[in-house]
Amino acid sequence: MRFALETDEKQVNHNDTNGLHGQSKYDPDIAHPAAGYTTGTDAPYSDATPPEGISERRLMTKIDLRVIPVLSILYLLAFLDRTNVANAAVFGLSSDLNLTPIQYSTALTIFFPPYILFEIPSNLILKRLKPHVWLSVCMFMFGLVTLCQGLVNNWGGLMTTRFLLGVFEAGMFPGSFYLISMWYVRAEAQKRYTFFFASTSLAGAFGGLLASAIGKMDGLSGYRGWRWVFILEGLLTCVVSFIFFFIIPDFPEEAKWLTKAEAAFVKARLQDDQGKSARERKITGKDVLNCFKDYKFFLGGFMYFGLIVPAYGYAYFSPTIIRSYGYSPIQTQGF
Repeated sequence: MRFALETDEKQVNHNDTNGLHGQSKYDPDIAHPAAGYTTGTDAPYSDATPPEGISERRLMTKIDLRVIPVLSILYLLAFLDRTNVANAAVFGLSSDLNLTPIQYSTALTIFFPPYILFEIPSNLILKRLKPHVWLSVCMFMFGLVTLCQGLVNNWGGLMTTRFLLGVFEAGMFPGSFYLISMWYVRAEAQKRYTFFFASTSLAGAFGGLLASAIGKMDGLSGYRGWRWVFILEGLLTCVVSFIFFFIIPDFPEEAKWLTKAEAAFVKARLQDDQGKSARERKITGKDVLNCFKDYKFFLGGFMYFGLIVPAYGYAYFSPTIIRSYGYSPIQTQGF
């Protein structure tokens, strides 16, 4: 990340506009809007003082309990709905739809183009709408699409539902990360990101156990077990989305569960660290373009690529590989 060495008029004007009065080392040409610089050994720095009667530690605990569990469950269900096709394959998805190996692999892959393309537009919409509205609507829609996967009768239907699943799940990961960054200063956010991302591991463990139980419904009402996996897991997501409409947190200045003094303090400490809040700050085309000027943008992408390829490879293909060793469909889900 680049930082100017001297104060000039451009920097001063930019910092004043974005709420960073007196910070002379911020370079207004970088993508990050109005972010002051701290070294890796610095503690979270803030000029904001907690109002009388408010403990900063207790307030952060209160925020942790309202923000991180909700977003973690949201992403757990999203990850569960995108990878349960592997559990369904063990219960006869491929044979019932007469899928070739290439068709099955293509149905898995078609999820990712819309998932990638709609991530940034989704975050722009999230800023215009309140997070609890946009995230809960997307959650309901990908739950509904997952449910519809249990009703398809051919490869074309599976391809369509997998594509739409990618569209509606696109905003879950970047939207949750963006929302977390609007509640915590940067030095605090890293630990919260870790807890949030750990929900994918829970999805892997929980998904197999849930699929093994649902698979025992094979033949009920004339539906195969793999159809029930999609129907019930999609229905679960739809039901939870209605609950989450009321509990997904918005930006700090809009949180009704904070007092005015608490909200003002949270906003002040974030402004010291990041500049103006998400509600007050516009994302311009220059901001997006400047992301591509930072080498860490590409370095982080390659690091994540190395992490996520084996993770998805295991999630999508391990049930089929284990099944080939002679285990029953129910036993396979337990691995």
